[in-house]
Amino acid sequence: MTKKEVTQLSYEITGLAIKVHKTLGPGLLESIYEECLKIELIKNGYNVKQQLYTTINYEGVTIETKLIVDLLVNDLIILELKAVEEILPIHEAQLLTYMKILKKPQGLLINFFTNNITKSLKPFINEYFKALPD
Repeated sequence: MTKKEVTQLSYEITGLAIKVHKTLGPGLLESIYEECLKIELIKNGYNVKQQLYTTINYEGVTIETKLIVDLLVNDLIILELKAVEEILPIHEAQLLTYMKILKKPQGLLINFFTNNITKSLKPFINEYFKALPD
C-alpha cells in the first residue's frame, strides 16, 4: 500500500459520504448515516467492518475495551462519523487514538450535521501513513 493509494481511497470514501449526505440531508441520527454509508461502501466493492471493538495493550496486558470504531474501510481508513452541531477537539482526539491503537494510516472525521460535507470533513494521517512508500 502506498500513500497515493490511501489518499485515493480516502477521496473515493469522501465521494460516497457526499452521496449519502445529498440523498438524506442533515438532521438525522449518526447511526442512520453510518448504515447508509456502509451500504454505499459495500455496494462499491469495499471491505467494511462496522462497530469494531478494539483491544488495548497496556504494559504487556491486553485489555478488552468498549472503544467502538464506526467503520473501518479496506483495513486502512477509520471513519468516525458524527451528526453534531460542532466538531470538538475530543472528537479529533478520539479518531487519532483509534488510528494509533489499530495502527491505521488514515482517519476521516465526517460530520453529517452540515450543509456541505467537504467543508466539515477532517482527514487525519499519522506516523503509519508517513512510513508508507510514495
